[in-house]
Amino acid sequence: MCSDVPSPIDLRLMVDASEWEASAMQKRPWRTEVFARFTRELEKMTPPARRVLELGSGPGFLASKLLDQLAELRMTLLDFSESMHVLARKRLGAMTDRVELVTRSFKETDWPRGLATFDAVVTNQAVHELRHKRYAEGLHRQTASVLRPGGAYLVCDHYFGPGGMANDQLYMTKAEQKAALEAAGFHEVSEVLLIGGMVMHRGIAP
Repeated sequence: MCSDVPSPIDLRLMVDASEWEASAMQKRPWRTEVFARFTRELEKMTPPARRVLELGSGPGFLASKLLDQLAELRMTLLDFSESMHVLARKRLGAMTDRVELVTRSFKETDWPRGLATFDAVVTNQAVHELRHKRYAEGLHRQTASVLRPGGAYLVCDHYFGPGGMANDQLYMTKAEQKAALEAAGFHEVSEVLLIGGMVMHRGIAP
């Protein structure tokens, strides 16, 4: 069995979390297009997405865009770093009233405990933080357990291969990402965005 890939930073530390926050948009300015696509995917859901869970929510970049654009939306933000939640509270301001912040790692098999059922789950640039691609299918199965039937799972992450990343243990190919979602039981899995070495897939919960 291949070993997990260690992380060069510890995002539980405020200094590392703050440095990541300061550089993330500069390194990948196309993230604004990614956020816009998440918004469009949620907007077109029927029935509308009212309750959304974000996995690996970080400093609230995606949540701030979704909450600003979707007035009826309420979100649960799950992250293993309380430092990231501190940054998210600051970014969200008054919109924090529509948010539940959960400090929990999605690497733990029981992370869904006590959570509500959601219309959609979103995650951006976070699945690789499992630190090995072999864990992805398990994460997706756990995610299915907190989605209503027919709910949407929107997964955006780096991919391995031309135009993408070089580490084939940490990152999956686009085909592997799709296969992991299908193996976890998601239906109608499709690629909805490809940009800047990242790919977004949408799957529908059984």
